[in-house]
Amino acid sequence: MAEKLTPLEQALRSLPLSACQDTLDLIEKLTRNVVRNPSDDKFRCIKLSNAKIAAAIKEVPNALDLMKEMGWVVEEPADGECLVLPASVRFVHEREVLAIIDAKDYYKSELEADRRRQVAARKAPDAQKEQLMKQMEADRKEKEAEGPITKGSKAQSLGNGPNIMRAGDIGIGQSAGG
Repeated sequence: MAEKLTPLEQALRSLPLSACQDTLDLIEKLTRNVVRNPSDDKFRCIKLSNAKIAAAIKEVPNALDLMKEMGWVVEEPADGECLVLPASVRFVHEREVLAIIDAKDYYKSELEADRRRQVAARKAPDAQKEQLMKQMEADRKEKEAEGPITKGSKAQSLGNGPNIMRAGDIGIGQSAGG
């Protein structure tokens, strides 16, 4: 029986498949920084105006909600919109970082399954090709039913004609005696 997912795990698995790797890599890096330096304010504030942060979090559907689920709060100081992790929130490696690693594994299997579905879709039988293959098989069976073609061959019609040369005519296979 499968375990029920926590709200954090649900949020981690709600990212779009196309952007999940980059987003999770960045969130993991940000989370590890907070775990290693829990009281350093430099790691507890993320400027959403940063191009890399904007591309991986702000512009990816559900990524901002994921950050909020982790405890980040959106604030708008004078220098632009940021995500701030309040001092009361403490990240624990065994909880947040491992949840992100599990989500990466989940997406890895999802990406593989998606790749398999795409390959299967490309290999889907072509109706015209399938019809042609059926016709070729029917023709093959019809020819087998007629049996081998032996009568009326070109070699039989020549018989022992003037242009037929045999090995014995040039001395091959004839013993001189002895």
